Amino acid sequence: MLGNYRDALGKAFVQIGQEFQDVVIVTADVSKSTQSIRFKELFPERFFSVGIAEQNAVGVAAGLATFGIPVIYTAYAMFATAKPFEQVRNMVAYPRLNVKIVATHGGVNVGEDGVTHQAIEDIAIMRSIPGMTVMAVADPGEVAAALRAALRHEGPVYLRLPRAAGEIIHQDESRVTFTVGKAETLREGKDVTLIGVGLLVSECLKAAETLAAEGIQARVLNARTVKPLDEEALLAAAHETGGIVTAEDHNCMGGLGGAVAEFLVRRHPAPMEQVALMDVFGRSGEARLLMKKFGLTAFDICRKARTVMQRSREGRTDPHADG
Repeated sequence: MLGNYRDALGKAFVQIGQEFQDVVIVTADVSKSTQSIRFKELFPERFFSVGIAEQNAVGVAAGLATFGIPVIYTAYAMFATAKPFEQVRNMVAYPRLNVKIVATHGGVNVGEDGVTHQAIEDIAIMRSIPGMTVMAVADPGEVAAALRAALRHEGPVYLRLPRAAGEIIHQDESRVTFTVGKAETLREGKDVTLIGVGLLVSECLKAAETLAAEGIQARVLNARTVKPLDEEALLAAAHETGGIVTAEDHNCMGGLGGAVAEFLVRRHPAPMEQVALMDVFGRSGEARLLMKKFGLTAFDICRKARTVMQRSREGRTDPHADG
């Protein structure tokens, strides 16, 4: 069953407006698209739209946060990260203000809006900023829990949502717990580990089903936070399953795959493959077809899983392999 991320976000904005009675939302003329308009309707005195001026919006959010007010800046991912990068870096992250950047439209699943609106570098951009926490939701069912976790976390946070509808993984959102720095194990397995973020988490689950029919037991992790990573879960995966496949609707450089590779090469080198955009821009088209064109499907995850398992077997039998 499919669910709508932005509908879930709109409901979550209303919930947090009731639960966090001092929280403020700042946006840059996309209140309908991000569904922050629902918050505005109930709490107009805590809502500020500055028009199509993203750098200014970040400055306003930072200024409000200096008074100890928890602030959410919400926009499309491209216009929440790339366009106001200097302001996010210098006005929000450097003074470690409690500004939570909640972005929709992450990845090529944005579809027909094309390259200018398809944020495939946003995770890399935000990961590179010192002190920035980077989170992503796997399905609409964990949006509210992720937003609460972001607000309770001290310091700047980037929370990423897709645009396209996604498979419902968490049926009862009231039971979802979301902890910064902790991955969610969705399926146990001993042969290979599939780690996904965003829309690719459900594709990892589909891939695991296909692999199970081949006698391959795949562990599936919902990464949830790309920075900080769940190092304990990663080490366990590398030790216990021997090979890892990361899956993301993002460029192959600097995103989840890059973060996992950086960690593993320092702590426990293991065969690894990536499912991601392979250093190319997206293009305009229907979201489902774009995901297929750029190799962001369960089929591609299965293919990479078989490759990484073969590499793992070859490493175990190679007398010259680093033991």
